[in-house]
Amino acid sequence: MASIWNFKTPGVPDDYFITDESVPGPTKEEVRVLTMSKARLNDGDTVIDVGCGTGGLTVEAALQVGSMGRVYSLDEDVVAVRLTKSNVEKFGVQDQVVVRHGRAPEGLAEFPCANAVLIGGTMDLREVLRVVQTKLVSNGRVVVNAILLETATMAIDELGKLGFKDIEVVHVSISKGKQIKSGTMMLARNPIMIVSALKIGDT
Repeated sequence: MASIWNFKTPGVPDDYFITDESVPGPTKEEVRVLTMSKARLNDGDTVIDVGCGTGGLTVEAALQVGSMGRVYSLDEDVVAVRLTKSNVEKFGVQDQVVVRHGRAPEGLAEFPCANAVLIGGTMDLREVLRVVQTKLVSNGRVVVNAILLETATMAIDELGKLGFKDIEVVHVSISKGKQIKSGTMMLARNPIMIVSALKIGDT
């Protein structure tokens, strides 16, 4: 099945994804673009998506790593797992993606080592990051998308303790235009903090 997004550039429009009101998402397209830029993926890379939700980042990552790459996705919500699988099939990347139902960090045990790990959703973040450290190859990258300030602060603190380098924090505040009779009204979306870092050697 051919992909419905025939561009290398990330940022698939939000309304391309199959959604369910019981599962938040997908991660907004502009946030997905920035997340992919911080992950710094190459063709053939392996990616783990922790808390995949509707599968927006899973799909974007699969499109970035190409047919030789692999994406392993995990969510504890059975509806989220179903949605991710549906979106993976819709975008024609099912041969590159493995989706599992499970809770992080325990559910990460069966996944292989990765070049990048993407983290979102609600979980025991400190423990997840400790396991992620063991799953990342040397010079692998981790990207955490946080809605809560406390989550971002926790990520920064734990990544520092674990010896990650180049810890970067980006605060993303996006408004999108909506056409109304009198003109264009800008509607704000929830601000997001993107925390990214690099694993050097065997930290």
